[in-house]
Amino acid sequence: MRTITLEEHFASPGFLAGPGKEFTERLRNSGPRGAKIYEQLQDIGDKRVAEMDAAGIDVQVLSLNSPGIEQAEAAEQIAIARESNDFLAEAVKKHPKRFAGFACLPVAAPDQAAEELERRVRQQGFKGTLINGHTRGRYLDDKFFWPILERAEALNVPIYLHPTIPPKAVVDASFGGFSPPVTAVFASSGWGWHIETAVHLLRMILGGVFDRYPKLQVAIGHLGEGIPFMLPRLNKNFPIELTKLQRPVGAYLRENVHYTFGGFNFPATFLDLLLEVGAGRIMFSVDYPFVSMAEARTFLQQLSLGEQDRDRIAHSNAEKLFRL
Repeated sequence: MRTITLEEHFASPGFLAGPGKEFTERLRNSGPRGAKIYEQLQDIGDKRVAEMDAAGIDVQVLSLNSPGIEQAEAAEQIAIARESNDFLAEAVKKHPKRFAGFACLPVAAPDQAAEELERRVRQQGFKGTLINGHTRGRYLDDKFFWPILERAEALNVPIYLHPTIPPKAVVDASFGGFSPPVTAVFASSGWGWHIETAVHLLRMILGGVFDRYPKLQVAIGHLGEGIPFMLPRLNKNFPIELTKLQRPVGAYLRENVHYTFGGFNFPATFLDLLLEVGAGRIMFSVDYPFVSMAEARTFLQQLSLGEQDRDRIAHSNAEKLFRL
């Protein structure tokens, strides 16, 4: 069975020395597992391909690791986006059948970000972009960012909306009052990342992004960041009479959004997503190097699915969406 994974990360030298330095240094000094992940992030060559072979992963679509560049100054965003995209393009060129790329964009400079996206897609075959959440508290429903969305729709490439830490005021108000380690996990991988991403996507819907750009497609990870559980409730409590949108909220979630595993190898959570959006909107992912490729591949194989739906989730949905 062919497998394509979509939330797979790397770190370029410029990112490690710049906006990613604090996170990656903390990771490297967190113990043997963190040190190994730090090394794996820097390898988008033969060692990673060998690990893919061992786990049965055919293609990784690569993206710059969280926290990305979204919280940096605009000038630094422009420089690191160019550097990391060049770094990624070279790796894809060396392994064109095993790697593909999501462009890193200087979202604080939307016109330049749109041009960077077009250049990488048209000249180097990048498959879209991954954006790490808000930009200093501003979300993609803000018309300031709409040149990026307009260009993505025109190019027919998706935006992968990846988690980031909520704005500091939200962290302090909602996740503070505990020991620093507890707050750190509460605001990130334990809860905050996922709720933050769900809120971001809902802001895009309620802000009219998909009415303005109806062909735009967005992907989110972690089996939907909690949205599938809430989808019927959202659809009921945001009627068109209230939102003044062109479609029900549930329609956008089923027609403009795709969902990946992203390290959530949980059968009950997967089943809820499957029941809400169907197999045609779900795509396999690992969240490498933070999650084991072999573990994720085993989870995919053991799901109670017909072979047609398993193949759609494993590779054909991604092939269609990203033209792989």
